[in-house]
Amino acid sequence: MFWELGLLGLALLGALSIGAYTVITGVPPMPSSPAAVRALLTALPALPEGKVFELGAGWGTLAFPLARRFPRRMVVAYELSPLPWLTSRLWGMVRPAPNLKLIRGDFHGASLREAALVTCFIVPGGMERLRPKLEAELPRGALVASNSFAVPGWRPREVIELGGLWRAKIYIYRAGDPGCGNPGSRHP
Repeated sequence: MFWELGLLGLALLGALSIGAYTVITGVPPMPSSPAAVRALLTALPALPEGKVFELGAGWGTLAFPLARRFPRRMVVAYELSPLPWLTSRLWGMVRPAPNLKLIRGDFHGASLREAALVTCFIVPGGMERLRPKLEAELPRGALVASNSFAVPGWRPREVIELGGLWRAKIYIYRAGDPGCGNPGSRHP
């Protein structure tokens, strides 16, 4: 009986933590579907020099495949919510990725100036808040791949329709392309 109550208490604390951080960030920690991960990894071309950033890494369902897809690139994954971050850290102990750095923190405070690729799965309001950061910090030629939600005001280079029940899309942009809010204009 004691163990059952302990597990129930842990589950309740986990649910409360996820709920609280969803309210704080305005974004629930939704995992990328296997179909979205496959489509995104398949669509990505060779990258220019730089790091790979995953903004809002959640449970790590994209971070680990990105690290495997780009073994010579540092992949930096940010997640603010403690339970998904802890889950991905534990997964990293089971299946290590030496080029993956999982950071529990707010990506808005991180610099994207070294980005070759930025991936995200962030709701429309979050994408609106992210857009000025992308425009101010991305170097020309960096890619942005967004799961399900477009960067408001930007014109994607490619849109991949996943089909299925939700008819999700992957939006791919390149900094410096026309219609991308002129990101990279402050960098060589």
